[in-house]
Amino acid sequence: MTPTRILVFVPNWVGDVVMATAAMQALRRRYPDARIAHLMRPYVGDVLAGAGLADEFIPWPDGGIGSLLGLAARLKRERFDLAVLFTNSFRSALLARLARVTHRIGYARDGRGWLLTHRLHAPRAEGKFTPIPALDYYNALAVAAGCPSPGDQLILATTPEDEAAIDQRIGARKAGDAPLVVFNPGANYGSAKCWPAEKYAALADRLVRERGARVVASLGPKERAIAERLATATQNVEICIDPPLGLGPLKALVRRCDLLVTNDTGPRHFAAAFGVPVVTVFGSSDPAWTDTRFARERNVMLKLDCQPCMKRTCPLGHHNCMNQLEPDRVYDAAAMLLGEGTKAGRHEGTKIAGP
Repeated sequence: MTPTRILVFVPNWVGDVVMATAAMQALRRRYPDARIAHLMRPYVGDVLAGAGLADEFIPWPDGGIGSLLGLAARLKRERFDLAVLFTNSFRSALLARLARVTHRIGYARDGRGWLLTHRLHAPRAEGKFTPIPALDYYNALAVAAGCPSPGDQLILATTPEDEAAIDQRIGARKAGDAPLVVFNPGANYGSAKCWPAEKYAALADRLVRERGARVVASLGPKERAIAERLATATQNVEICIDPPLGLGPLKALVRRCDLLVTNDTGPRHFAAAFGVPVVTVFGSSDPAWTDTRFARERNVMLKLDCQPCMKRTCPLGHHNCMNQLEPDRVYDAAAMLLGEGTKAGRHEGTKIAGP
């Protein structure tokens, strides 16, 4: 199989998009002469902007069967000969089949195996999916498409526009500046993933007091309540919420910082892609699903009997997995990473894209 037109179904969650980039890069390198199109939800487009992993971006439209059939007709006219489905839905496999893509590679789940020409099977035990790193899950699809094993390096880039936006918000960095620590205290998935804002505030106070750090927090438009609690608890955090940073500028902010402290949410993986040290605070989620084997990440988790519950909100009502996790534990991990220095280990495969 030597495809000339490849259709890639991009994941819907920001973190999963990043964790699929090693596989996307493998496709780009294995088939350098092929035209590669990424089919994706528009809101994740900025994640991949500048990385050079595709020749074309096709937005997945909202709507019912009419929009699906319209998109299928368009894709059919493009005569794709390979589809790689990083998505797991029945709908995505149906679209690939309706578009008459010759080879359709994906995982046989959600009742869609019969729609695929090449089926992979995720490991299961006792009727449940066994936790495996999403990085490996996606890399296996690239191997099934004829690529060598992609490895662990995640691929992102920033654009000049992203960098200019951050220059305007926080200023350009210079040699000798205070360590820049970025907080990402929200999580779209739900409150069970969120370490309390007051604990982030206490961590910021100690980082400023003992490490002389500059602390910047990025929050989304739906996280204003977190921003207000953070602002009430400390004056040591610059909060980016008016207006919120888009995903592109957030990439640029993470790329140039010395440390990211974050809940288990998508931008956590920006740090791994750019080789930036990161401390991830875990509550309801299981680190096994999202392990990227990034050497400069430290996961902080209490490991209570109720963890990981994988719920959006605490089913027991107490949220002890986060409420009992004290700032000193997170500070110790942060101080260790800051003490190692900030530049060693950054991935050469990431870059600032040209104009």
